[in-house]
Amino acid sequence: MKKSIATIDMAANAGRHIAIIGGGIGGLTAALAFARQGAQVRIHEQAPAIAEVGAGLQITPNGARALDALGLSDRLDQIGLRAAGVQPMDALRGRAVTQFDLTRQTPPYRFLHRADLIGLLARACADAGVQINLDAQINDLGATGMAGADLTIGADGLHAVTRPLLNQTECPFFTGQVAWRAIIPATDAPRVAQIWMAPGRHVVTYPLPENRLNIVAVQERAAWAAEGWHHADDSANLRAAFADCAPVLRDLLARVQTCHLWGLFRHPVADHWHNGRIALLGDAAHPTLPFLAQGANLAIEDAATLARITDAQPDLAAALTTYQEARRPRVSRAIAAANANARNYHLSGLQRRVAHLGLKTLGKIAPDAFINRLGWLYNFDPASSE
Repeated sequence: MKKSIATIDMAANAGRHIAIIGGGIGGLTAALAFARQGAQVRIHEQAPAIAEVGAGLQITPNGARALDALGLSDRLDQIGLRAAGVQPMDALRGRAVTQFDLTRQTPPYRFLHRADLIGLLARACADAGVQINLDAQINDLGATGMAGADLTIGADGLHAVTRPLLNQTECPFFTGQVAWRAIIPATDAPRVAQIWMAPGRHVVTYPLPENRLNIVAVQERAAWAAEGWHHADDSANLRAAFADCAPVLRDLLARVQTCHLWGLFRHPVADHWHNGRIALLGDAAHPTLPFLAQGANLAIEDAATLARITDAQPDLAAALTTYQEARRPRVSRAIAAANANARNYHLSGLQRRVAHLGLKTLGKIAPDAFINRLGWLYNFDPASSE
């Protein structure tokens, strides 16, 4: 039977004390889910404010189901745009290869700004009684987690303090790719995610509310850049990387005034997601490359699944084992699919021509096949016990 996480159930999580390290999308979603189940929740965030700047994101139906179960559907429509489709583009010619329809996705596929989603979740958490501890530097966390907490959740991202408590130190490796991100003004942009594909490079663009266009551009290169979203770069470097592309794409990139650059590193999925008192979610457990639009969605899924399973099983350690067993295979599959996209977007020569012809043919004779192939991803409901 389907069980919503939108209302207090008075089951196992009722009265539990939950400490969450990290006030990003995954941490806030977990806080709201646990609070709606009657838990006493406190978020510990190292920043002086709950905020996010400078980037868009796509909330796909799998992530949207968890947010819907928390009663946020109407507010998502207020801060986001419903997507009409995804459009693979030939970046060299400036032409659409084909378009795949997203209008029939339920819940809707949406484009949002990260800061707007963070703000929505933070307000909902405050209304639900979640306490938020800002400027919180967690440097001495032990194996039992935060003092006084029944469960400590590590939602602290790539450079988590919680992950090393459960796993050996790991060395991520540079993928040979870097990414720029930027937002530009854009009126009347189509409500589609356009994937501008070129040999060794690609650009993803999609609209955001308030007449803005989100840009993420990826280039294969030997020179690596530091990891993380907040390293400023000269926008001329972005334009130079796509200087041989079609005028329509060059014109978009010419409007970029400020941008940020980061190196793309591959991190392994954590072997251990819990120790009976501490549990990981989101990038702390499974950093994801940005080639399937699933980083935020998988963190939301983790949060909903963790709250649902721990609420259903009074034995917390056993529930956390169930959580890892439920999540690790799925996120591993999603990460593998993202890695495959990175290769497919960057084809050259004969491979590129064959792939584009295949996409064009698929769009004509089986337009639903592309989206149906992702049914395993988009049709998942992390808020349901079915």
